[in-house]
Amino acid sequence: MRIYEFAKQNNLPTKDLIKILDEIGIKGKQTLSIITEEEINRFKEIYFKKEREKKEILLTGKENVKELSQKFGIPSNEILKYLLEEKIIVNINQKLEKDIIQKICEKFNFIPVFEKEEKEIQEEKKEKIETPILVKRAPVVTVMGHVDHGKTTILDKIRNSNVAEKEVGQITQKIGAYKVDLPEGSIVFLDTPGHEAFTAMRAMGAKITDIVVLVVAADEGVKPQTIEALDHAKSANVPIIVAINKIDKPNANPEKIKQQLSEYGLIPEEWGGNTVYVNVSGLTGEGINDLLEMILLVGEMLELKANINCKCEGTVIESYLDKFRGPVISIIVENGKLKVGDPFVVGNTWGKVRAIIDEWGKRLNEAGPSTPIEILGAHEIVIPGEKLKVVDSEKEAKEISENRKREKEISTVLPVKRLSLKDLYEEIKKGEIKELKIILKTDFYNSIDAIKNIISKIPQDEIKINIIHAGTGPINESDVLLASASNGIVLGFKVPIEPKAKELAKKENVEIRTYEIIYDIGDEIVKAIEGMLEPEIKEELIGQALVKKVFKLDKNTVVAGCLVVSGKVVRNSKVKIVRNGKIIFEGVLTSLKRFKDNVNEVNYNNECGIGVENFYDFEEGDIIQSFINVEVPRKLKGV
Repeated sequence: MRIYEFAKQNNLPTKDLIKILDEIGIKGKQTLSIITEEEINRFKEIYFKKEREKKEILLTGKENVKELSQKFGIPSNEILKYLLEEKIIVNINQKLEKDIIQKICEKFNFIPVFEKEEKEIQEEKKEKIETPILVKRAPVVTVMGHVDHGKTTILDKIRNSNVAEKEVGQITQKIGAYKVDLPEGSIVFLDTPGHEAFTAMRAMGAKITDIVVLVVAADEGVKPQTIEALDHAKSANVPIIVAINKIDKPNANPEKIKQQLSEYGLIPEEWGGNTVYVNVSGLTGEGINDLLEMILLVGEMLELKANINCKCEGTVIESYLDKFRGPVISIIVENGKLKVGDPFVVGNTWGKVRAIIDEWGKRLNEAGPSTPIEILGAHEIVIPGEKLKVVDSEKEAKEISENRKREKEISTVLPVKRLSLKDLYEEIKKGEIKELKIILKTDFYNSIDAIKNIISKIPQDEIKINIIHAGTGPINESDVLLASASNGIVLGFKVPIEPKAKELAKKENVEIRTYEIIYDIGDEIVKAIEGMLEPEIKEELIGQALVKKVFKLDKNTVVAGCLVVSGKVVRNSKVKIVRNGKIIFEGVLTSLKRFKDNVNEVNYNNECGIGVENFYDFEEGDIIQSFINVEVPRKLKGV
């Protein structure tokens, strides 16, 4: 073979090849010189060994074999030979996938360094996150309980102010937030009108509460609203501290409260449980310091942190329109620091911070994590629970706001998807649901126990059934809010639905189902859970073809001439090749022809040509079995 032919065959310029031969001791060659077989082997042995020391090489990730050959300085037929060994069939000019290029690099001792496209570089710059700097933050506490059990009086004593006296009938009328600074640390209190407001904020996606303080009057005990508040708190999955209030009353009975609440899972620490109980008096101040110590202790155990090395983020707790100051938004800062002059987006509106005011009316220049503040500068008021985020510019804030408004218009046409018994199967297929959460309302307490008994007999090995709240009376707004926040459903037995609850359920897309026959509830849940179980995947044989003749079109293309002897064979189906009763290969039927036409399937008693990916060793008499995967619904064991 002449040098120029050898150079062409190995995709190397003749001058470069002569230079390389000279370097490795094969001297005196010219373009028309002959290169012997011995010299070729010597060239491969020395040159490739020398060149294959592992080194980095800059690539785009879109090269073909010819381009890799030039960049590697390795003959293209060497690369093609390796790919053939790996059963990867390509031609010299075919663009290669990045993973194949990586395999080639590994084979020939190169470390690929892929160039980044401009778009990828820009995205990386945009997504670059500054190193978080985490600092300890104050716990955010929500106070809940039955009306008139003394929530605001306790907060009033803590703040040493007269909030309770300013409220009509001493019932809190709006959401407020107060930061209390103590020698041991700070605590932020959210004083809500009730558990509905707490859960409404959670339904919005706001999860700012770290600890719930459940207030129960020592002289009245556990009331229906106490249990509702407890269930709402439990669904938020946050620690609960019980404040037994009004212990100054002569008929106070704290032990009775502990006994009542232990039936709902709040077992006192002294009884072997993990719930903290504190005896307090909002009137005299007795036990208030103990309550604060317990809150700080629980907060310490939670190891609450906030990132101060980022753009400010906060959650809205209240918003109203002031005729002199314009829209006023109350937030709790969660991460970063909010400064006067910061552009921001919140909900569907935007603005620039004109003023920051604390709960005492004092103006601040900036506010850090776990700080409740009012801000001025928004263009509109927003719903509690919305997130506030600082952005780079007012222009960006305005663009984000306009995009959100457009998205909201679309979402009014397409309501938020909530859980329903009908579509549980689809939700579980996406891996989104492994638990059926139920809010149960019945006519009598006895009915609750009967329904719970029926549900307890349903096997729950794979899907858990969780009754997150059970009570008597009509289905109300609070029930719907809890279902919305928890992605659950509302089941009613012989109870009406309040009109406002019906409207809210429609708005929040929450499913409500009512029943007159108690056993219908259990039957429907079983059907729903069976739909939630992930189906078994089984292979189903759909047809077989007998190989009558084998056609070798070239080294890497073999077609089996077949007769379909049962069912049908389908292109892209899984196949098993059986020879003498044994499976010799499993793969994919990639080529299926009827005469000269490509077809998707061939039925019984028809001839066809079959090609199987990465299989070239057909023999006459082989059986090609065609399979598809089918989903088989599962049943609950023991039902």
